[in-house]
Amino acid sequence: MIPDPASAAEQLAPGPRPPLLPASARQLALDADASAVILVEGWSDQAAVETLARRRGCTLRSEGILTVPIGGVTNLGAFVQVLGTSGLGLSLAGLCDAAEEGYARRALERAGMAIGPARAGLEALGFFVCEADLEDELIRAVGSAGVEAVLRAQGELDSFRRFQEQPAQRQRSLNAQLHRFMGTRARRKVRYGALLADAVNLDHVPRALDRVIAHARQCPDRPLR
Repeated sequence: MIPDPASAAEQLAPGPRPPLLPASARQLALDADASAVILVEGWSDQAAVETLARRRGCTLRSEGILTVPIGGVTNLGAFVQVLGTSGLGLSLAGLCDAAEEGYARRALERAGMAIGPARAGLEALGFFVCEADLEDELIRAVGSAGVEAVLRAQGELDSFRRFQEQPAQRQRSLNAQLHRFMGTRARRKVRYGALLADAVNLDHVPRALDRVIAHARQCPDRPLR
């Protein structure tokens, strides 16, 4: 049975999940006989991607697609070198935050990828930009009332109400408070990445999230399974 990096991380002692190293990602890809990889910044992004894929009727791993959290955009180049044309030769796709778009472009160019102008150039290669990040896009797509319903179902709405009363939170918008609350604990952030991807109306899925999955599945360089 192929080890799942997310499942393995859940078995660790409480605390932030350790980042996945490029060498570990390479071994996972080999063990899975992967043909394509979706590179995302963190574990919560991985949870969201895999949850939405399931809702779209796709089990990514069964199609030879891995979703790999790289521990932040500054590690993008190292993962591209190991998994892309200079390494295993896998088809690559990915997500990045809007603030990191320029860095992502430069990292891909340094790795030898020819990128066309503007954001369309990144998208042609399978890399899509989230405004401002994937959690923010999911909160807006689900809607604040919908997110609070998810909190209620998880038994955390009262905790969120107390969080809202903290002096640092009182001047923030409701969406900003929700975003911050979900990020206060590493495992909470991962859990809500999956929960919000499960709650979003399929007609209102954030564009970047939908497109990165579609690109990985349709990449012409990826052998069919």
